[in-house]
Amino acid sequence: MVSFDSRDPGTPSAVWMTDPRLAELPAFPLTGVDRMIVLAAHPDDETLGAGALLASAFAVGIPAEVIIVTDGSASHPGSPTVDAADLAAARTAEATEAIALLNPRAGVTFLGFPDGRVREHADEIRAALGEHAAAPAPAAAPAPAAAPAPVAAPGRTLLVAPWRGDGHRDHRVLGEIAASLALERGAELVEYPVWLWHWATPADPATPWERFAAVTDPAALARKRTALTAYRSQSEPLSEAPGDEALLNPTFLAHFDRSQEVLIVSPPSTATTSSTATTSLSRDYFDDTYARHDDPWGFTSRWYEERKRSVTVASLPRPNFASALEIGCSIGVLTEQLAPRTGTLLAVDIAPAAIERARERLAGHPNVHLAVADVAETFPSGAFDLLLLSEVGYYLDVPTLQNVLAGIAASLTPDGVFVACHWRHPVADYLQTGDGVHEQVASAATTAGWTLLSHHLERDFVLDVYSPDPRSVAEQTGLA
Repeated sequence: MVSFDSRDPGTPSAVWMTDPRLAELPAFPLTGVDRMIVLAAHPDDETLGAGALLASAFAVGIPAEVIIVTDGSASHPGSPTVDAADLAAARTAEATEAIALLNPRAGVTFLGFPDGRVREHADEIRAALGEHAAAPAPAAAPAPAAAPAPVAAPGRTLLVAPWRGDGHRDHRVLGEIAASLALERGAELVEYPVWLWHWATPADPATPWERFAAVTDPAALARKRTALTAYRSQSEPLSEAPGDEALLNPTFLAHFDRSQEVLIVSPPSTATTSSTATTSLSRDYFDDTYARHDDPWGFTSRWYEERKRSVTVASLPRPNFASALEIGCSIGVLTEQLAPRTGTLLAVDIAPAAIERARERLAGHPNVHLAVADVAETFPSGAFDLLLLSEVGYYLDVPTLQNVLAGIAASLTPDGVFVACHWRHPVADYLQTGDGVHEQVASAATTAGWTLLSHHLERDFVLDVYSPDPRSVAEQTGLA
């Protein structure tokens, strides 16, 4: 279970520090950045997660802005001595002090949304951040005399946000909004973890080692250590009374007092694609693949595939669906398991050979309709209460996948369910990684107002289930 109380037992910093991979992380480069926008769900997130990055921006003269989304008033809900309004005011003052210590030239904006309610105000937050991102960048500040002059490429913006995998709901939703804005505005996205260090371990499949990069400048890290002391309402008791305990204890804060600050970089596949780049793998690619093998991916022979199908089917939040669409059905093995649970099932694939083999397999299922179709060119018409995008998204480039996701959003019924599942390991032929695909899926879900019903992450694959209906299975069936 993910924990969001630093007073609970968690992974000690020493456990992380003994992993040799930390010492081998690539440095995070600021070369070419001419504007930095740092988003924080709560006052102190920006310092805990990106304080050294903010200090580094000051050192090289990159204009920086910090936007703190919530007022932080829910950190001590049971306090007998400080009410929410006073706590919000204290945390605003602390954030102002901390950011001035990190980067004296940084602008600071407090949006003031209720702490713990980022999801409920996602549309308003997205609109506010969109307006801010569209505003002209401030003039470049001169670097301190001792620092080298910055190298800037006009128009390059670095958007820094909480990591979507951090587990905390406010962090996840704000991270999804940020990812959506970065794709929309052509900004470079980098994320920072906060709670990962507490609930995960170095061996946890959720730990994205392949995406880690580090800020290691000693002066920037020293500024971060000093800035953290400004958050007295979080690191010191408000009083001796029960309910006024310090929230950030020394064991937890030790994660942020290291010789490096770890950031999570977006996969290269999430960058804007040029107009001359390949938009999707060609029909010939799949025709050649099926010409060489009857079952190219081992759907009928590999335990990995059998188990993954079982996880996918088990993740469906309802026993039956009226009308389903499976994108990229291949030879119809998953289709065969979905058929008994759907009134009608449209299964499409770009490869005629795949559809022919699927017809043989599914001859006894009259409710299944098979078609050769390229959803990147023409999205199937109709309304569906179940849509599946399984092991397909990484065949498409970013703009093409965005168009497909827009088609999915337009076709999903108000009570519908959307399932995305993808292989996480890199494949040379593919245009994206599975993680990159799911970042875009998360952004599209935020834009559409869908709720993440379940998230399954392993070293090999990631599976997400979304719905416009936010109710859990227990809530839908009257158990909760």
